[in-house]
Amino acid sequence: MYTILLPIGDEESLADAQAEFVTAYPTGDKSEVEVVATHVLRGVELDAPEAMRKPGRVGTVRRAVEKLEDSGFSVSVKEAGSPPAEGIIELAKEIDADHIVMGGHKRSPAGKAIFGSVTQSVILDTDVPVTVTGGSED
Repeated sequence: MYTILLPIGDEESLADAQAEFVTAYPTGDKSEVEVVATHVLRGVELDAPEAMRKPGRVGTVRRAVEKLEDSGFSVSVKEAGSPPAEGIIELAKEIDADHIVMGGHKRSPAGKAIFGSVTQSVILDTDVPVTVTGGSED
């Protein structure tokens, strides 16, 4: 089984780009690929009642999961701890991820050298291959 970790943020354009990347993934048999979606709760999300603090309740996560399932992928949703980069890296280890697909903003030529802090930390602190997909303009 090939496992892809999909850490999804709050922006629809980024979540859509991540889901589109996975749906175009070069695999002959989608049943051999497991996608694990997650969303790290932050800020006001952490103050919500416990029943509401589930990554699967986040709209961008639901949307990406639906697109992936409609394309024939097996998808599960798991919680990742905080701070976000550490939570994503720990979840990648826990599920023995083969690939992490992060969402990233389009940047100016100078800005391309620096990713967002979470994305940059994941890239630098994991041995798992990381793909950064596009999305909205910064």
